Amino acid sequence: MEFYKNRSVLVTGHTGFKGSWLSIWLNLLGAQVIGFAQNPYSEKDNFVLSGIGKKIIDLRGDICDINKIKKVFKIHQPEIVFHLAAQSLVRQSYKYAIKTYETNVMGSINLMEAFRTCPSSKIAIMVTSDKCYENRERQIPYTEEDAMGGYDPYSSSKGAAEIAISSWRRSFMNPQNYLNHRKSIASVRAGNVIGGGDWTKDRIIPDCIRALEADAAIEIRNPKAIRPWQHVLEPLSGYLLLAQKMWENPKGFCEGWNFGPLPNAIANVWEIATMIVDSYGKGKLNQIKPNDNLHEAQLLTLDIKKAQSRLGWNPRLTLKETVGFTVEWYKKYATLDVHDLCVNQILKYIEK
Repeated sequence: MEFYKNRSVLVTGHTGFKGSWLSIWLNLLGAQVIGFAQNPYSEKDNFVLSGIGKKIIDLRGDICDINKIKKVFKIHQPEIVFHLAAQSLVRQSYKYAIKTYETNVMGSINLMEAFRTCPSSKIAIMVTSDKCYENRERQIPYTEEDAMGGYDPYSSSKGAAEIAISSWRRSFMNPQNYLNHRKSIASVRAGNVIGGGDWTKDRIIPDCIRALEADAAIEIRNPKAIRPWQHVLEPLSGYLLLAQKMWENPKGFCEGWNFGPLPNAIANVWEIATMIVDSYGKGKLNQIKPNDNLHEAQLLTLDIKKAQSRLGWNPRLTLKETVGFTVEWYKKYATLDVHDLCVNQILKYIEK
């Protein structure tokens, strides 16, 4: 993608799992990357081990601090923005409901306000979640036209963020008035993203790897929950493609987009954990009873026909390859240069 060479690109949440991979990819493409985020979750995170912070402009701060984020825009004048900063855990949202809403809703609004008042900024990709939809546990995948909602504070905060994004687009960055504001803003929703370098609590892959490294049984809390699993590079490729399409046609793509896997990559938690064990070469599963009564969705899938037909985007990895890429990172991170490991996986992905 020659498009990104020498372009100024802001990534919020760059110290996180998806943000670190996006920053590595953008840096590989020759972009001038500015990262804005809070500190990484752990010293083993992909951001830390890859050393990507030393190759980009690495800024720390809270997306809820509107003055600080506006200062970042004023000083660095990004042309393209990828907004990934978020509180991204369902179970944590029950414990920190107010902070979840502050980060996911007001943080998104702060970002949009800084974006729309910055003369250099043209494109914004707002990353929400597949959980933004009002999930009725139905067999039919959710399309971009389905209603926003959410049972738990995390899901509902993402639904609320989508409503705010739609409002800001129509109120302040309406494509019909593009020549007046010259801004284009879109929201993107991905499935359950997995890959190397994620150590967050209460996520199935990090939980599996921690247990495997400790030679302990993997405890499965919600084995029958069905999710659209995809490697982190899959949705990121969609975000990168969408931003380029928006640059070329600002009025034609400023809307909501799903980036999920093909139907044959949809599996339940027990199945994905079994594949991790098989690929890793050891381990066993143990179903446990949750020690709380927190609601978690059992079925959620995305319809990606819109991205396929209008963007020409398609998932490139099978579920087996997705698990293979993920396990490769966790088996090699302690002995190899992690930045090179990530770059090699990105190049292998591009070849597909």
